[in-house]
Amino acid sequence: MKDVRENCRVALVQASPVLFDKDATVKKTISLIEEAGDKGADIIIFPESFIPCYPRGFSYGFVVGSRTMEGREDWKIFYDNSVVVPSKDTDEIGKAAKKVGAYVGIGITERDSRNCTLYCTFLIFGPTGEIVGKHRKMKPTGSERLIWGDGHSDSITTVDTEFGTMGSLICWENYMPLARAALYERGVSIYLAPTADNREEWQITMRHIALEGRCFVIGCNQYVNKSMYPNIFNYQSDLDDLPEELCPGGSCIVNPFGKYVVEPIWNREEIAYADLDLGQVPLSRMDFDPSGHYARPDVLELIVHDN
Repeated sequence: MKDVRENCRVALVQASPVLFDKDATVKKTISLIEEAGDKGADIIIFPESFIPCYPRGFSYGFVVGSRTMEGREDWKIFYDNSVVVPSKDTDEIGKAAKKVGAYVGIGITERDSRNCTLYCTFLIFGPTGEIVGKHRKMKPTGSERLIWGDGHSDSITTVDTEFGTMGSLICWENYMPLARAALYERGVSIYLAPTADNREEWQITMRHIALEGRCFVIGCNQYVNKSMYPNIFNYQSDLDDLPEELCPGGSCIVNPFGKYVVEPIWNREEIAYADLDLGQVPLSRMDFDPSGHYARPDVLELIVHDN
């Protein structure tokens, strides 16, 4: 563990990708990193599957027992615009992180070209530009399972930084109590929760995790309108009955006492900044430490199969 600095500036990036366009979204990502770096951000956080986008609304021609070639062709557009790790794309993002000297966490759809499987992945770049953390979503939710594979057992990742231990779970993984407990046991003090969930109910989860883990929780979502979708798909009509504002956001930061540091951001793109006092973490754990003095290892034990 590095010596902990008790103050850091977080940039919370609620933005719109250039939907289904990897190259353009990488370019936008770099611009947003540089903008946040100019404002002194130490940690810059992007949403789930920011590159190339979260493909909200598409059925890809799936019904139980059959698929369509037209749906396969639509999925191939998503596949072609997904990110190989490592690659020129990750190198460029790493260079931007190094340029501003910040940690950058970003959600991507990762393409494993060896087996043509896609993963919902969250990457953490260090201030040197290197990838220091990689988490693949362990259990895609609902119809997400049609496009993303399951992350591996070594997918629970934390990074020791000068601001404390940082770790992430993606979207509804945060409803998996044992996954949360695994992060708590690793001493996470900056808990990253990139998501596609824009419900007001999601805010309850963000505040609960902050209270349960006695950590700062950074929830980050996209802002997306239907008019941003390119008109290139066989199943374009899947979008017809959806509202214009497909994802209104809801990005937020919560402190270890369950109070908002950044109130939920709705209905716009915005980079929000917050100066976190990491000294609140030990203060909050004086009376409740989920993996320390409030644990009962004589009664309960968590085993993580971490290869």
